[in-house]
Amino acid sequence: MSKAKKVQSSSQQRTLWQETWRRFKKNKLAVAGMIFLIALVVIAIATIIIDAVNPSIYETYVIKQNLRERLAPPSAAHIFGQDEFGRDMLMRILWSIRSSLFMGALSIALSCIVGGLFGAIAGYYGGKLDNVIMRIMDVFLAIPSMLLAIAIVAAFGTSLVNVLLAIGISYVPTFARTVRAPILTVKGQDYIEAAKAVGASDFRIIFKYILPNSMAPIIVQVTLGVAGAILSIAGLSFLGLGIQPPTPEWGAMLSGARSYIRSSWHITVIPGLAIMLTILALNVMGDGLRDALDPRLKN
Repeated sequence: MSKAKKVQSSSQQRTLWQETWRRFKKNKLAVAGMIFLIALVVIAIATIIIDAVNPSIYETYVIKQNLRERLAPPSAAHIFGQDEFGRDMLMRILWSIRSSLFMGALSIALSCIVGGLFGAIAGYYGGKLDNVIMRIMDVFLAIPSMLLAIAIVAAFGTSLVNVLLAIGISYVPTFARTVRAPILTVKGQDYIEAAKAVGASDFRIIFKYILPNSMAPIIVQVTLGVAGAILSIAGLSFLGLGIQPPTPEWGAMLSGARSYIRSSWHITVIPGLAIMLTILALNVMGDGLRDALDPRLKN
């Protein structure tokens, strides 16, 4: 490819993403959700750095118990109050972000890779292979994702790896169908036939030509999938099958606060609000991305 063609291709690619961003930023709610999520990522990274530089902060302010001040309401010293063991709620909420956000993202990344591979193979080759893969996915889809995650964790034990695998496996069928649908449309295009005619391998056709032109629904599904994964992690931790104490996690904090819901509202409301706002931000950002990436909404 000549230098002029490369410059032209790069310009077209920039124009595509600039147009997507132009449509996305018109949705103020989606932009607010994106800003909220960026703030969460920054906080999560900051807690990791703080733990690496000064581990005593985590031990002193996040997991150390202070029973003399248990269930203390919000005050100037403790903005969100203190939990049933006298631990600062604000610090535990902040340190919970990395558990929920990063584990949700990792589990969905696993689902996207595995499910996307199955969906790409089924959509590209079709025929009996498509039927076999999709019927297996239908079996998994018949089982509620939360129930499947509970069964996997209960069978293999409560560890971070098992929680990631459980949630990742439960979302594989969703991504398989999400990837398969656009591939069925794209694979019949003229440029795919031209690639086959010049002897391009199936691997090259799928990963260089088909998948890049099918990214819009995948990106949207990833954002919505992370929201579902965070809710699943909170649900597993609430049932005692997820992240184990004393590691802070929003679902586990809700579980421990059940007995005090009437007398100490703050230890249930605050973790619940953290879950709700995070999932709301992911959902509105996903809706904004769907609208921005949909070519039918250009005008």
